[in-house]
Amino acid sequence: MPVTDDVRLYEKMCLEGFQSGLSWLTILRKRENFRAAFSGFDFEAVARFDDADVERLMGDAGIVRHRGKIEATINNARAALDTIESHGSLAAFFWSFEPNPTDRPAVIDYQTLASMPTTPSQVGAQIAQRNAFADRTTMMSYGPPPTNDAIAEAVAPPSDSEDC
Repeated sequence: MPVTDDVRLYEKMCLEGFQSGLSWLTILRKRENFRAAFSGFDFEAVARFDDADVERLMGDAGIVRHRGKIEATINNARAALDTIESHGSLAAFFWSFEPNPTDRPAVIDYQTLASMPTTPSQVGAQIAQRNAFADRTTMMSYGPPPTNDAIAEAVAPPSDSEDC
């Protein structure tokens, strides 16, 4: 089911970043702790976090205590606000990468998938290039390529089927 709620998109993006290098089970077990620590992933609230909040979060055993990932989550909140200002919503921005329905192949098979022009890596790179996320230390720039690919797939999958 496509995600169009900006708070859920922000949460997905942040959790993908925290998961980098770790088991998803670890992140899912800590999900409620992440929600509590990051104000329910209310990016307007998180954007106001400061150095004291970073230190508070570094001491929170209920989340992954990685300074780079914590700071990236805060910077992502600020970038989310910039993106909403320029694109209307995070959903509008992320889903702008979805191919036109008339450009989708009628049959999905290995050969068709291999020839598709939009890969998650390309979408991740385009996300970083097309908005405020490129100018910040965010998960989009912090995370290794597989993390950025996962973010692209989680929030704006390349449409290889109409069921995305």
